[in-house]
Amino acid sequence: MDQNSKLIGMGAAGAALSMLCCATPALAVLLGALGLTAFVAKLDYVVIPVFMASIALVIFALVRRRRSCATKTRSQPS
Repeated sequence: MDQNSKLIGMGAAGAALSMLCCATPALAVLLGALGLTAFVAKLDYVVIPVFMASIALVIFALVRRRRSCATKTRSQPS
């Protein structure tokens, strides 16, 4: 597995994990049951930037893979 595939996988996994912002109501109920509701107020300040960074990582890896394939195609003699 090349480095670009690893970057795409890591970015996709990070994006999927950070989509927990959609599950914030469920987390509020769960954390409320555990007595940890103070953490819910600041949850979106962490989750949304992680999601954006993960999407940026996927885009970076896809652009890098495309450039790598384009250079390999140009350098091969026909």
